Amino acid sequence: MTQDLTLDEIRSLLAPGIAANAAFDGWSDAARDMAADAAGIDRDVAALAFEHGPVDMIDAWFADIDVAMLESVPPERLSAMKIRARIAALVEARLQATAADRESLRRALAILALPQNLTKAGRLGWRTVDTIWRAAGDVATDYNHYTKRTILLGVYAATVTVFLDDDSEGFAETRAFLSRRIDGIMRFETAKSGFLKRTEHGFSLSRFVGRLRYPVA
Repeated sequence: MTQDLTLDEIRSLLAPGIAANAAFDGWSDAARDMAADAAGIDRDVAALAFEHGPVDMIDAWFADIDVAMLESVPPERLSAMKIRARIAALVEARLQATAADRESLRRALAILALPQNLTKAGRLGWRTVDTIWRAAGDVATDYNHYTKRTILLGVYAATVTVFLDDDSEGFAETRAFLSRRIDGIMRFETAKSGFLKRTEHGFSLSRFVGRLRYPVA
């Protein structure tokens, strides 16, 4: 029963409905209230669940989209793919999850682009690319963890820009754009791996200084 739901559960329940309404009413109290009415949630409780307003609503919707993305491309399907295909499939699945609400996405991004929301926008973007890399099987914990996510964040942001105005059949233009950008990521990762292997046993300033201070007997 709805009265037994936690605030987190209410946010998850209402997020898709709010997004559907946001295309016409913006990320507003009106969009939230209509979603609450449709779900049988008290409007005051819904307001409490999204106490920080539009940014909270967008946060909940993006989290819901991430869940839909992972459900669309389950682990057993990903395991049969190469890393490049995994990244592409996950990004495409996430975009597809927003396809029916592109105007809502456009409005959400406009809100997140406001100066006071840039930090939150960065966190939401990072959450998504981290989810994608983890689902793709990445277990890096060193600087590779950050470089992979930083690069993918840029690729994803650019791809969304294309996606929002893509009227091609099956979003073919977006898919082609994404494919080219992922090729770039893979080339970078290959080049980086080669560089690290070449320098692995090369000159190390820290080892050199250490030997000056503590000569080998």
